[in-house]
Amino acid sequence: MSTTFETWRDRLERLRSHKAFELTVITIIVVSALLIGAKTYEEEVSRFQAAMLWLDVAVTVFFLVEILIRMAAEKRLRDFFRKGWNIFDFLIVTASLIPLDDSEMVLLARLLRIFRVLRLVSMIPELRMLIAALFKSIPRMGYVVLLMFIIFYIYGALGSFLFASVDEKLWGNISLAMLTLFQVATFESWATAVLYPTMEHYPYAWIYFLTFIFLNAFIFLNMMIGIVLDVMQKESLAIELEMGEGEAAELHGLRNDVRQMRDQLARMEALLERRS
Repeated sequence: MSTTFETWRDRLERLRSHKAFELTVITIIVVSALLIGAKTYEEEVSRFQAAMLWLDVAVTVFFLVEILIRMAAEKRLRDFFRKGWNIFDFLIVTASLIPLDDSEMVLLARLLRIFRVLRLVSMIPELRMLIAALFKSIPRMGYVVLLMFIIFYIYGALGSFLFASVDEKLWGNISLAMLTLFQVATFESWATAVLYPTMEHYPYAWIYFLTFIFLNAFIFLNMMIGIVLDVMQKESLAIELEMGEGEAAELHGLRNDVRQMRDQLARMEALLERRS
């Protein structure tokens, strides 16, 4: 019985890791996303309502079978839930089991089915790397955001003191001034709406705006990009180690080989000392 179970588990493991299986899952996820988008055109797809309902059921059943295969391929079930992405997939698939009919749960079921598109992230390693890098870089970017807030606050206070007489709606107080500076930082029609009217009263106001733009658009933005790139590089190395590919995996393998050789030499030296 145990041998039969191990045989089936090995088969499921090979199926789970097969590229064709992964491509099939990705294709079904895309089909699911198209179904969700098609349902927003209620008048055009009303005549295909029955077919779309069956397609939705088929997609839900496929996702259920796929998640069961991945769970069965693990040596221990708890190993499946040790990975955050597996928990995410499990929750999405479980939530998709809510029936999609004319009951009171229809809105909730539709909203939960939208999140099935996010399974593309868990299926594609490159997307997982981007999301992981984004979340891991947030704490480090927080200090940059804090510094940006300080600069916004200082420039907002200066702008409120200097340019309040130009336009009360833009510079009436520090909160309005900071909102105006946010518009300047996004480059959204800032010259015609903010810069030129201010320069009509204060010709040297361009110094104020250009220094602010230089700090935000060049220094702080590049600092954030540098943080994200640094974290992405580390995540890329981690994925290479996980998949056993790339220079990082080769170096890791070499280190393991050297460590094993050292252990063997240590054991040989211990045996020689005992014999002597």
